[in-house]
Amino acid sequence: MTDPDFNSSNLPPLTRPQVLVGLAMTAILLMLIAKGWQTWGDVPLLDWRWHPAQAGLGVAVGLVISAASLALYYAWPAYRSSAESYLNLVLRPLVLADVLWLGLLPGLSEELLFRGVMLPSFGSSFGSDAIAVLGSGACFGILHMSGRSQWPYALWATIVGIGLGTIALVTGNLMVPVLAHIIANIVSALFWKLVQAKRIA
Repeated sequence: MTDPDFNSSNLPPLTRPQVLVGLAMTAILLMLIAKGWQTWGDVPLLDWRWHPAQAGLGVAVGLVISAASLALYYAWPAYRSSAESYLNLVLRPLVLADVLWLGLLPGLSEELLFRGVMLPSFGSSFGSDAIAVLGSGACFGILHMSGRSQWPYALWATIVGIGLGTIALVTGNLMVPVLAHIIANIVSALFWKLVQAKRIA
C-alpha cells in the first residue's frame, strides 16, 4: 500500500512551464480570493505605502527568515527532508532567472490575502490582534501543507506567518511583510539552486 503523502519521488517531474504557470495561476487565484473577501466582506485592506526605513526593515526581516530557515535546514532532519521534497519538485526545473518570479508571485499574492485582507478581517471579527495574527499565521501554514510528511515545512510556514503578521500590525504597512516574503523566497531559492549546482559540478 502506498502512502498518499506528498513525496516528489512519487510524482512525475514538473517542467519549467508547468511550474511557472502553476505559480502564476496560484497567485491569480489568491489575489481573486483576497479581492472578493475585501469587497464582499467589506474589509479594509491593510495600508500599503513606500517608506525607505520600512522597506529596509522588510529586506532585513527577509534575510533573517532566510538565515533561520537555513539553520533549521541543517539542524532538523525532518524539516530538511520536508523542504527538499518541495524544493526538488518546484525549484529543480527552474532556471536561475525564474527565481525572481518565485519571489514576486507568492510574495505579493500570499501577503495580499493573509496579511492584507485576512489579518484585518480576523482582527475585526474576533476583536483581538493576537487571535488575528495566530489565525492568519495558521492559515498560511496550512497553505504550505501538501501532505502528512510536510508538517515540518507547514509548521515553519506558520511561524513565519505569525512573524509577518506581527510585523504588519506593528508597522501598519503591508509593504514590510511583502518585501520580507519576496526576499526570503528569492534568497532561499538562490541558495538551494547554488548548492545543487555545486553538487553536480
